[in-house]
This record gives sequence, structure tokens and C-alpha cells, in this order.
Amino acid sequence: MFDHVVFGASDYEQSKSFFLKVLEPIGIEIVSEGELGIELSSDGKTSLCIRLQQIETPSHLHLAFVAENREQVDRFHRAALDFGAQDNGAPGLRPNYSGTYYAAFVIGPDGHNIEMVCHEET
Repeated sequence: MFDHVVFGASDYEQSKSFFLKVLEPIGIEIVSEGELGIELSSDGKTSLCIRLQQIETPSHLHLAFVAENREQVDRFHRAALDFGAQDNGAPGLRPNYSGTYYAAFVIGPDGHNIEMVCHEET
């Protein structure tokens, strides 16, 4: 879980569209958008902030979002691939992490490793 993550994007509109689409399964919504960029949240407690301009090439991040169930993980992965993201790990159990770690990974528009994980039994 995180409080907030902030990063710049080389193509703001593409990153904004990507995260709105692929995080739709967990109820992501726009909290605010202004001259600095956009703030997104699905629970009102944590936020993902994408900045309008990045002077340097953005460094690659690993962003892991919590899903309530495995179907949300599956939907995230399908939506990301449909959007053009690169597959970095199909939905499935990751027993090397734990017996209930069900996750999927994609590479987003700026090369960030984006993960959706569910820790529930089924």
C-alpha cells in the first residue's frame, strides 16, 4: 500500500489515458487535475499523481496496486494489453512470494513496471 506516488510522464495524455483505463477495475477516479498534472485515487486515501512535464527522461518505477479479487487482476492485465502495454507477467499465482500472491505485470507507456496484486485466497 502507498500514500501517494508522483512521477513525470514523457507523454502526459497517453499516461493519463493508460492509467485511467488499466486501473478502472479497482475503481480509479480523477481526484483533481490542474497545472501540475493529475491526481488519481480509488479509495480516497492513496493517490497516483502524474505530472505534466518531465524535463529529464523519467526513471522507471515499479508501481504495485492492490486488487480486492483476482478478477480485478485479470481485467487490469487485459485492459493494459488492449491499450498497447507490453506483457511483463501474465495473471497468476507467484508462489515464490507467497501462496496467495496473485498478480499480473505490464510495462506502461514510459517503461514503468505496473503490477496489480491480490493477496486473497480466491
